[in-house]
Amino acid sequence: MAVLLEVKNLETQFKTEAGLVKAVDGISYHINEHEIVGVVGESGCGKSVSQLSVLQLIPSPPGKIAGGEVWFEGKDLLKYAANGSKMRGIRGSKISIIFQEPMTSLNPVMSINQQLSEAMQLHLGLNKADARKRAIELLKMVGIPAAEGRIDDYPHQFSGGMRQRVMIAMGLSCNPKLIIADEPTTALDVTTQAVLLKLMKDMVNRLNTSLVLVTHNLGVVARYAKRIYVMYAGRIVESGTTEDIFAHPRHPYTIGLLKCVPRLDGDRNRKLVPIKGLPPNLVCMPPNCAFLPRCPYHIEQCKKEPWPPLTTVRDKHEAACLVHLEDKDLEINAN
Repeated sequence: MAVLLEVKNLETQFKTEAGLVKAVDGISYHINEHEIVGVVGESGCGKSVSQLSVLQLIPSPPGKIAGGEVWFEGKDLLKYAANGSKMRGIRGSKISIIFQEPMTSLNPVMSINQQLSEAMQLHLGLNKADARKRAIELLKMVGIPAAEGRIDDYPHQFSGGMRQRVMIAMGLSCNPKLIIADEPTTALDVTTQAVLLKLMKDMVNRLNTSLVLVTHNLGVVARYAKRIYVMYAGRIVESGTTEDIFAHPRHPYTIGLLKCVPRLDGDRNRKLVPIKGLPPNLVCMPPNCAFLPRCPYHIEQCKKEPWPPLTTVRDKHEAACLVHLEDKDLEINAN
């Protein structure tokens, strides 16, 4: 399968009064054509910033992409000027993003038609009439009833779920090769979440595009993603197929995340186990593994060695951990 997007050693930093925050600390990953990939982790781990960095949407100041490469269709996107014509030609056209908050991502003083048509007129060269026609088709495609009558409505006239459908329609409007969905089901009820996630999966299959699902919800990626990247404190700590991550997790943080989630195929009497402690302060990162203070599996060597890089544990399954955990170890109580 051909690689569509390849990110190499991406670093994104923010200057704050407290010091320099390394929000994304040298991550590398890839997205293949026609696949759904999940990026998972707690709030503040760098998921969203890493994806915004791909499109150079980091506010500067205080943010800065300090290093790395983002290869898309044979071009390093970070070589383009952030606000230049080449980068603007990529955004929305070849790589689109569905932002986290549908309530605030839509412009409240522009009609749905204006917001949908704008990108199509710019990137596809459609006139107003053709763009409006295409906008109505997109609203029907994402399941908004009476699209012809609602096309001129404003965001406040739509429910949260309907607004998110509009955001999905905007993401699909220019037939992109890659869609980045940043927490696409935030603040929506579980029924609406399921409907919208299935809709996005169907759109990916129908339009032969690729999708990055950025989420803290492991249940989302379990059902829809083919591969998963697990992030913690600005780094990728584990990567592999969805089956490998769920059946044979090899990083203590991934194991901790899975123990926080109820499973239908497990023991109903099993108690959920929260991850103890808090994520590290990104201004004052420790010299060793950032997960060490919260890790129930650590060994003495973990206190002496720097944060380990990703290493292969089986086939294409990688983990950044000195402890070689096996299936029999996963129920170990905290040390």
